Amino acid sequence: MKILFWAFAFLCLSSFSLKAQNSYSVKGSVADTSMMAPLVNTSVSVLNAKDSTLVKFTRTNNEGEFAIGNLKGGKYLLLVTYPKYADYVDNFALDSVKQSIDFKRISMLLKSKLLADVIIKGKAAAIRIKGDTTEFNAGSFVIEPNSKVEDLLKQLPGIQVDKDGKITAQGKTVSKVLVDGEEFFGDDPTLVTKNLRADMVDKVQLYDKKSDQATFTGIDDGERTKTLNIKLKEDKKNGYFGKVDAGGGSGEFYQGQAMVNAFKAKQKFAAYGILANTSKIGLGWEDRNKYGSSNVEMSEDGNLNFNGGQDDLNYNGQGIPSAQSGGLHYEQKWNKDKESINTNYKAGGLSIDGGRTDLSQQILPGEQQINSNNSERFNNDVFRQKLDATYQLKIDSTSNLKIIADATLKSTKSNKRNSVFGTRADSTMQNSNLSSLTNDGDQQSFYASAFYNKKLKKKGRTYSVLLSQSHNTQEDDGFLYSDVDYFASNGTQADSLLTDQRKTYNSNSAVFNSNVTYTEPLTKKFSLVLNYGININNATSDRKSFNRDLGNDNRYNVLDEAFSNNFKLHQISNQGGSVINYKNGKANFNFGTKLARVQFNQMDLNSGINLKRNFWNFRPQASYEYKFSQFKSARFGYNGNTQQPTINQIQPIRINNDAFNISEGNDQLKPSFKNSVEGTYNSYKVVSSEYVYMFATYNFETNPIAMSRNTDITDTEGRSTYKFVNIDDKVISNFYMSNHYGKKVESLGFQVGGWLDFGGGTKYNMVNDVLNKLETRYVSVGININKHLAKKYYFYISGGPKYNTYKNSLTTAVNNNGGSFKSNNGFQIQLPGKLEISSEIEYNRTNRTQVYSDNVDYFTMNSSVTKKFFKDDKLRFSVSGNDLFNQNRGFSRGGSDNLLTQSSYTTINRYLLFSLIWDFNKMGGGLKPKN
Repeated sequence: MKILFWAFAFLCLSSFSLKAQNSYSVKGSVADTSMMAPLVNTSVSVLNAKDSTLVKFTRTNNEGEFAIGNLKGGKYLLLVTYPKYADYVDNFALDSVKQSIDFKRISMLLKSKLLADVIIKGKAAAIRIKGDTTEFNAGSFVIEPNSKVEDLLKQLPGIQVDKDGKITAQGKTVSKVLVDGEEFFGDDPTLVTKNLRADMVDKVQLYDKKSDQATFTGIDDGERTKTLNIKLKEDKKNGYFGKVDAGGGSGEFYQGQAMVNAFKAKQKFAAYGILANTSKIGLGWEDRNKYGSSNVEMSEDGNLNFNGGQDDLNYNGQGIPSAQSGGLHYEQKWNKDKESINTNYKAGGLSIDGGRTDLSQQILPGEQQINSNNSERFNNDVFRQKLDATYQLKIDSTSNLKIIADATLKSTKSNKRNSVFGTRADSTMQNSNLSSLTNDGDQQSFYASAFYNKKLKKKGRTYSVLLSQSHNTQEDDGFLYSDVDYFASNGTQADSLLTDQRKTYNSNSAVFNSNVTYTEPLTKKFSLVLNYGININNATSDRKSFNRDLGNDNRYNVLDEAFSNNFKLHQISNQGGSVINYKNGKANFNFGTKLARVQFNQMDLNSGINLKRNFWNFRPQASYEYKFSQFKSARFGYNGNTQQPTINQIQPIRINNDAFNISEGNDQLKPSFKNSVEGTYNSYKVVSSEYVYMFATYNFETNPIAMSRNTDITDTEGRSTYKFVNIDDKVISNFYMSNHYGKKVESLGFQVGGWLDFGGGTKYNMVNDVLNKLETRYVSVGININKHLAKKYYFYISGGPKYNTYKNSLTTAVNNNGGSFKSNNGFQIQLPGKLEISSEIEYNRTNRTQVYSDNVDYFTMNSSVTKKFFKDDKLRFSVSGNDLFNQNRGFSRGGSDNLLTQSSYTTINRYLLFSLIWDFNKMGGGLKPKN
């Protein structure tokens, strides 16, 4: 009986305890601050204080009141949100003493009326995750007077900005920066980040920008661009601001920049000009996706383009640059925001002069090798003009039209002089080549597209149409002089080859693309997406090489047929597909495929040979996205694609610019199939300001197309011929994973974090009919620490080691494994008398390997001392030093297939610059920096 009594008592106490535990509750009411009117249907959430996950959710009643019961004891966050109002966040705890909390009346404030001197109880979240968008609240970070968006970005968790302005976020390069969702001077991010004022920013949004059709339908098509969107404060959209920066210094270095911006409600106007021979270029134009790939390549859809090479308006640190650029930007919305225009004009010239030395080692079967030393001098000049415009029209509440047009004119001049010496493994001379190559070119490009979308009467039923047309022409004229000598192992000259040619190249391509997409809701959760498109490509390519006629005034008029060709292309591609989409609350899943039939017809006008290929391209896709809470989400995606061999792999355009590497064709090539899997995970905890970003990708290709190289290892030449072949029973693959973690240490005011990146790949190639397997791996780990204290100082520390492994199956004697270390650090200190000292410090070290016996390390420091004038610090005089210790080195190491290469090149070293900077600003509202 005692046992039964105590068991009954225990059950009663447990029941009472459980009942008491579940009886905790909160209540209150929500009203507008100014009107004191209740806010009906306001969202009220109770979040777990530890990980910010949703515990309970409700909405206010007709009196603006709310009540949430059945809560357990513990620490919580109360989050109150209402459209167009600032969020309310507060901490609270429930326990046996405080079982119920009455928040009484919570006053909400319109965002448009939110000023810096208004104090709201609670702390707005610094970060919010909305699906695949991470949003940073600019007001939660330190904003100094006259600071720029770049200074704000350096404080945001998971975002790094290097000394050249390149932005990396969550392990990926940010290639597009928008202002209020619109392009600002096209695709040059630094024109926004280095010139737009930080105190104008309300929110910074980071996301992967999808194509227009994917954004409209909600179905991911695999096209994504890492993008930052700078959302401006409402009271900062009227007035003007800008900056004038002029400086000169030692070593004939100079830098000048002027930019003016005028905003008036729905209108934005901006103009800039840059004149510099430092690294300030402002020419980051990226248009290859519109006009096609470089040279003669086939895209994933089988689209062939005879294009004029890579975008050469970017400075990558090689050589000494001299740049002149300028541009105009205008955008406006009118007709009740139904119509808008965004247009840009940019013109710029860039000249780069420098030198480069490449030390390479070609690994061959039987423990043999060829070493090469290539010294190059180069001078490249380019001038480019670009005009683009985007017009958008909201025809009615259900349909929209977007029209894009842009045109580019470009002129280039290049001059390269090379001296190449090849040696055997025993260091005896095998070959040498003295050559020069010059080229003058002109290119004209035009692109236009129209995108129309329409929502039909049934909810979820839509269709959209995308049409585009591009046209590209190019004319090149240049000269090649090459003198090659071959040596026997005893050091005597065995043979020689002299080439003296004029080279002309003329190409023309016109590409039409179309795509029609239709969505049909099948149920409340399932929808069907159908699409069809046609692609038409017409192109010509005429490349001629002329030898010098020694008997006719030394004119270049003898056609060299071996290195001349004239192609004409006609290609039609029909593509159709379907995707099933499932959406249920926090989850979104889609899967489907596209199938393309390509008819390829190329005529060799010189030989009369007609190459025809009809083939299918298969492109399956799937993605899954889950939103755990407002501050946590994950996404997984898969894309597959048939990889057709490119035309220069099947029937190469023979070019003899490199005397030691001659290409051959292979018309028996079969397509390969590439699979890509990727996943992302984002999490942020409000109370602890703790964030986790993870990104991983894995790619593998079956029946891969690989290079087959045959190198003459006889007593003399050392010359290689190569072609492409299928490796039927092998799979090439690569993987990459990036992990970022950060947290704010409240007691010290530091933001601390770190990263762990690792990746690698497995490739195959044939070397002298022997299969070579190349395996590479790397791991990188690092920490970052930063702290900002308004009007006093800020500093940041970032860096860590990296280790690379290189395994080549041709030989076990070559080990190119090695480590490296890189750190980026900086600080800024405000001193009395309006003095400011700032510095950026970078350290690089690359350790010796078995192949390369030297350690390479250098320490660069860029510093400045600035004196500020006037009450608002608008005028500044600065003395800055670049690479104060004069240690900066142009250096890189790498390996591919059976080739290892180490490069050193000319780059900008030490100089002093004396600058006068004037920031002017007359915008709505005033600047009140965060304390």
